[in-house]
Amino acid sequence: MKTDIRKITAAILCFVMLTCSLCIIGYAEDKKPFYLVLGDSIGYGSGLKNSREACYGRIVADTNGYDYANDAIPGHTTQNLLGRLETETVREHVKQADIISITIGGNNFLLGNIAKVLFDVIVMDDISSAEQIIEGFYFDYCKIIETIRTLNPDAVILMQTLYNPQTGYTGEAYQTSIDLLNDAVRRYAGEHPGEIEIVDVAAVLTDSEKDFAADRIHPSVAGNEKIAVAVLEKLAQLGLGKNTEPVIATPGTDIEVPEIFSGSMGFYGNILHFISEIRLVFVNALSIFGLA
Repeated sequence: MKTDIRKITAAILCFVMLTCSLCIIGYAEDKKPFYLVLGDSIGYGSGLKNSREACYGRIVADTNGYDYANDAIPGHTTQNLLGRLETETVREHVKQADIISITIGGNNFLLGNIAKVLFDVIVMDDISSAEQIIEGFYFDYCKIIETIRTLNPDAVILMQTLYNPQTGYTGEAYQTSIDLLNDAVRRYAGEHPGEIEIVDVAAVLTDSEKDFAADRIHPSVAGNEKIAVAVLEKLAQLGLGKNTEPVIATPGTDIEVPEIFSGSMGFYGNILHFISEIRLVFVNALSIFGLA
C-alpha cells in the first residue's frame, strides 16, 4: 500500500513539475523584448505633429514587435537626463529594458549657448566655447551610462550621433560643434568597449530639404523613418531583430512653422559672417600699419 502511495505521489509531483516547466517555457516565448527611448526632442519626435504614434522609436518597436516606452523630453540636456534617471517611472523602465536608445547633447549647445558658440566660431574663428560645452557633456554622459548600468547591467545601449540640420554659414559652424560632440561619443565607446553601440544617424540624415522639419532642427517624417532604419539595421547586426524594412503603422505628419522662424538661424549666420568679414578687413588694416 505504501509503495502505491509513493508511486502516486511521485507521479503527481512529476506532473506538477512538468506543468510548471511548460508554463515557464510558454512565458519565456511570449515575453517580448522591451525597447526604451531616452533623451531629448529628437527621441520624442518633435518634428512631427503625431510624434507619439510616428516617431522613429514607435516605428522600431512596431517593426520588431517590441514592448515599448518613450521617456524622451523635448529641451532636455545631459543634466536634465541625469535628473530624469532619478524618477521612479524612468528607473523602472530602465530596469526592464532590453534595448535603450539615447539621443542627447544637442540642447547642451542650443539652450543659452548657441549664440555665443556661433559668434565665436564664425566671427572669432575660436572653438574654445564649444570645447568647454563638450567637456561638460562628456562628464555628464559618463554619469548617464554609469547610472543606467547600475540599474541594468545587461541592456544594449544604442547611442545616436548628432546630425547637422543647418546649411550655409550656420551649418558650417554647427558642424564644428557637432563633430566635437560625436568625437566625444566615439571616445567613450573606445574607452569603454562593449558599453554602448553607436548608431550613426549623422551619416544618414544628409538631405537638408527632406530629412528635417520646417523648424530646421528636428527630423521630419522622412528623417524619422531614416533613423528607424539605421536603428533596425544595428539591431539586426546585433542579432536583436531580423527586420530592416520599417513597418509604418501610423503615417507621420510634419509640423508647420512660419517661415520667419524657420529661416532665423540662417539669417543670424549670414549676419555673423558679414561681421567676420568686417573684422578681417579691420585686422588686416591694423597689420598693414603695424598696429596688430
